[in-house]
Amino acid sequence: MPEDTHTNTFAYNTLAWFDQHGRKHLPWQQDRTAYRVWVSEIMLQQTQVSTVIPYYERFMQRFPSIMELAKATQDEVLNYWAGLGYYARGRNLHKCAQTVVDLHQGIFPNTVEELVELPGIGRSTAGAIISLSTGNRAVILDGNVKRVLARYHGVEGWPGKTAVADILWQHAETHTPESRCDNFNQAMMDLGATLCTRSKPRCDDCPLQLSCFAYKENRQAEFPNKKPKKTIPVKTTQWLVIQNAKKEFYLEQRPEQGIWGGLWSFPELETDEDGIGHCEAHYGRVTDHHQITLFRHTFSHYHLDIQPTFVQIEHNAKTIRSDNKQQWFSLEELNDIGMAAPVKKLLASLDNHQTVLL
Repeated sequence: MPEDTHTNTFAYNTLAWFDQHGRKHLPWQQDRTAYRVWVSEIMLQQTQVSTVIPYYERFMQRFPSIMELAKATQDEVLNYWAGLGYYARGRNLHKCAQTVVDLHQGIFPNTVEELVELPGIGRSTAGAIISLSTGNRAVILDGNVKRVLARYHGVEGWPGKTAVADILWQHAETHTPESRCDNFNQAMMDLGATLCTRSKPRCDDCPLQLSCFAYKENRQAEFPNKKPKKTIPVKTTQWLVIQNAKKEFYLEQRPEQGIWGGLWSFPELETDEDGIGHCEAHYGRVTDHHQITLFRHTFSHYHLDIQPTFVQIEHNAKTIRSDNKQQWFSLEELNDIGMAAPVKKLLASLDNHQTVLL
């Protein structure tokens, strides 16, 4: 059970530090609502605050309410998400908005148990939505909080393991006070982001220093224990950058599951396949083609080496499907669709002569 703020030294010191040093002017801290907090929490998963802020402000300007987000197309939502990575977050954000509108009249449930039933919302995100939007007590355990607690208590093991996470949840439950829970949770995230950082933690400025196990043992670099290392494999693919005589580009919408789910991308072949023959068979007579400089896109679990080939075809190109999953887009239309980051990069690097400037 949690202790009262005045008897909970951990919470008392954390809140005192927050009052003087905590972050209080982030965009999602203004006009706090469950919707605004939820969007920020999803964006902040795996992504730093400085990166998220411009995306968040642009997103909220376009989708100021959950109703606006729910009635938008997935393609438009992913267009505003493009560049943040981990695109399942964007798809789940859209699905969650529609679910909240359809099942909860556009109002987020006010319990962790109900929130975790929604797409893309886990236990910690649910706790953040409740505590940061209402001030009511709810426990969180994001990556920053895990690091603070693992060091403070000397919790051995990689936090990705259920047994280790369970221990950290117990500590988080004990330390989270009944009052000022919103400030406490924000303070814990701030501590991890600004002082108790992965490398070179600023222990001398930390309000928890004197009772911290890792500090006392000079073992800050050891906690939390790292994920067992795996060799990151390298995969290869061939992209066909196809343009017709009207200067339109041919793109395909990727399946919902898998990388860049739901985003528009170039046709993709194995690197040893005959890309020019494929274009002749499916899209029209090839009038010009040349290879573009190979480049690498890195995911969390593998590298992808992409070999693009620019292909110019006649205007009367054939299409292979009529379900709107494959389309020709003018340069202007490309601004309105969701594209994978390397697709945007490749298109942006094309000059008027279709030469890539990578």
